Amino acid sequence: MEKQEYIDLYHQMVVIRRMEERAAELYQQGKIGGFLHLYIGQEAVSTGLISARQPEDRVITAYRDHGVAYNCGLSVRGIMAELLGKAAGVSGGRGGSMHMADVSKNFWGGHAVVGSHLPIAAGLALGDHYRERKAVTLCMFGDGATNIGYFHEAVNLSKVWNLPVLWVCENNQYGMGTAVARASAVSEIRRKADGYGMKNEAVDGMDLMAVRQAALRLFGEIRAGSGPQFLEALTYRFRGHSMGDPERYRQSEEIHRWQENDPIGIYEKRLVKEKIATAAELDEQDRQAEDEINDAVAFAEASPEPAPEELYRHVYVEG
Repeated sequence: MEKQEYIDLYHQMVVIRRMEERAAELYQQGKIGGFLHLYIGQEAVSTGLISARQPEDRVITAYRDHGVAYNCGLSVRGIMAELLGKAAGVSGGRGGSMHMADVSKNFWGGHAVVGSHLPIAAGLALGDHYRERKAVTLCMFGDGATNIGYFHEAVNLSKVWNLPVLWVCENNQYGMGTAVARASAVSEIRRKADGYGMKNEAVDGMDLMAVRQAALRLFGEIRAGSGPQFLEALTYRFRGHSMGDPERYRQSEEIHRWQENDPIGIYEKRLVKEKIATAAELDEQDRQAEDEINDAVAFAEASPEPAPEELYRHVYVEG
C-alpha cells in the first residue's frame, strides 16, 4: 500500500466515528426518528473488509449499516440526510437508519430483521455463480443472527452449491442485551461453520490491518473457486444496542477495558510507530473529518422533506 492508502483508511474510520457521534446527538435532539444503531467501536471491521473487495464484489449487511454504507462509497451528506428522513438521503428518506442501499456501488443494503439478509446474500452469490462471474458476496451479520433459522439455511445452501460468499460474523459480544454465552451453545461462533464443512477462522476485529489482510486472502481464495468461507471478527460496540438501550447488562469496567483497545487508536499508533504518517498528519485528518461531518449535518438539515406522493413510489417494480 502507498502512504495515501494508509491515511485514507484512517480517515474512513474517523469519519465513521464522528458521523455516529453526531447522529447520537441529533437523535437526542429529536431530529432522527425510529431506531438508531451505532457502529462506534466496530469501525475496523467494515473498513478493513471493504478495503479488500473489488468493485464487482457485493456487500450486504444488517441494521448497523451507516459505516458500511460510507465504506462502500456513499456520501456522508446522503447518509446524514437519510438519517434525518430527507429527500436527499441515499434512500430518498424512506429507509432511515436501517435501510440504506446503493446498488450502483454494489451495496445491497442494511436489513432490519435479524438474519433476514443472509438468504438474500446466498441468492446474490448464486446469480454470480450461475453467470460464471468472478464476484464475491460479502455478507456481514451479528452474533445473534447465528441463532436464527435464516443463518443455517443460507450457510448450508452456500456450501451445497459452492457459492462465492464470504460470511462475516461481527461478534460484538452481545445480541441486544444478552451475552453470547447465554444465548448460544457454541460461544466460538466460527465453529458453527464446522457443521457445514466450511472453512472458518477468527480475526481481531479491533485491528484494521489484521481484518484487511484476512479479507484480502479470503476474497482471493473464494474468487479462485474455494467456495464459501466463514470469518468471525471479534469486536465490541462501545455504545448500547440502540439509542434506547439502558445498558444494564454490562459493567462500565468491561466497556472501559475494550475502549483501551480502541480500533482507531491502535491504527493511529501503528502508523506513527512505523513512520507511515506523523501525528500532525493524522491530526489534520481528524480536522478534515470534523469539517466533513459539519458540512453533512448542515446539508441534511437544509434538505427538503420527501413529497407525500413519494410514499407510493418503489412499492412495486416499475415497468
